[in-house]
Amino acid sequence: MPQTACPGTMFNTPSGFSPHLACAEPGEEEGEEEGGPGAPVLQSDHPRGPGGACLAEGPPCITSASLDTLIQNLVPTADYYPEKAYVFTFLLSARLFISPPELLARVCELCIKQQQLDQSPLDAVKVRKFGPKILQLLREWTETFPLDFREEKMVSHLKDMVHRIAPCDEAYWKSLNQLLQTLGQKLALVSQQGEASVVKVSSISDKLAAFKTKSPPIQKDMLSICNDPYTLAQQLTHVELEHLGHIGPEEFVQAFVQKDPLDVTQQPCFSDQKKKTTNLEAYVRWFNRLCYLVATEICMPAKKKQRAQVIEFFIDVARECFNIGNFNSLMAIISGMNMSPVSRLKKTWSKAKTAKFFILEHQMDPTGNFYNYRTALRGAAHRSQTANSNRERIVIPFFSLLIKDIYFLNEGCANRLPNGHVNFEKFVELARQVGEFMTWKQVECPFEQDRTILHYLHTAPIFSEDGLYLASYESESPENQVEKDRWKALRSNVLGKT
Repeated sequence: MPQTACPGTMFNTPSGFSPHLACAEPGEEEGEEEGGPGAPVLQSDHPRGPGGACLAEGPPCITSASLDTLIQNLVPTADYYPEKAYVFTFLLSARLFISPPELLARVCELCIKQQQLDQSPLDAVKVRKFGPKILQLLREWTETFPLDFREEKMVSHLKDMVHRIAPCDEAYWKSLNQLLQTLGQKLALVSQQGEASVVKVSSISDKLAAFKTKSPPIQKDMLSICNDPYTLAQQLTHVELEHLGHIGPEEFVQAFVQKDPLDVTQQPCFSDQKKKTTNLEAYVRWFNRLCYLVATEICMPAKKKQRAQVIEFFIDVARECFNIGNFNSLMAIISGMNMSPVSRLKKTWSKAKTAKFFILEHQMDPTGNFYNYRTALRGAAHRSQTANSNRERIVIPFFSLLIKDIYFLNEGCANRLPNGHVNFEKFVELARQVGEFMTWKQVECPFEQDRTILHYLHTAPIFSEDGLYLASYESESPENQVEKDRWKALRSNVLGKT
């Protein structure tokens, strides 16, 4: 069914769902006694970060530590650079405890102190060893989380850091210019994208009048725009990948930002992060639109035979989406076909060939925490890893379930342990899930765009829930008194008829 887009409470719990990360028990933080306050707790089994990379090589991985210790581990030196997966994990999760500008300020302060960048003259040999590493950290930050740098404070800290090391090597000026140019291009692209268009809901009376008269319909329908299931599945994949491309990794964290009860100094800016989930919410709206579009297309035609043809067409589209690896469109189509105004059309369904639909329903069955779907998703992910073409690399997850997984991970495990340590093991798992998504969203769509079909998908009028029920009752008469009363009320309220 269509999803709601309110961060934190938005997603209904799937049947049988349980978070798959075991959280640390209260007695598991004893490492602090051994290493003193703030000392990290380690484990020998290295967790995997984004893309399957190990979070650390050699020494055991951190499972918990103080925020100060984690920041210290982020800061490069002349002889040390943190693992790429650690950088991603910490930059993703740190915003729950400290704002990005404050974090970058802390990083810069530590760099200045450790490398003595506030002294004159600078130790050129030492700075030349350190310089490439801090530039690499800043580059990874701007490439992965460019939206952090919409704030002027961030750019100021970045420039100040490079200005301090640039006297030792002119190449650092060039690196800074390239970094800022790339960052500017990314931010300009985000600005151009803007917010997704609002879902257009049709004038119910006009559309019903058009499709329920004996004269040929005057409005277009999907089959008149595209009658090839594979082509429509390709165009849906275009829309999905475009939405995925807009979503930054930080939105997954910011959707569930809560005040940290162990941090009495938390600033009001953290509540503002809840607002920075525009692209995530737009993607949920697209899912809802596709659900309602499918239901509208099925309920519109006046003749039972035509409605059955539309059902069979969307079953074929859903099957092609499954074959492509586009699970989000697949679930939206199934959800649209399972909406009550559609499922009640028993005479219509009896005329349609539905064997393939029940197979697809089985694949997306929520039983066992969506076991069948998760198995299919793992298969698609494996295919993607070994693929030789973009066509085989496509993995578009059922997005609302991905958000639910992250939501329950967030709800099921505390951000901090009772001793005040950051529960870093939780954020390693969070980074694994988000990092996998980041890999999938980078695939370039291999299919040629059809602007006519894409325009229809984005702008075709759709019925509201009341409109769907009214169209459904007009197609097949109510079967009981409850339906008759609702039909009468809808005709009166919507069409002005008695």
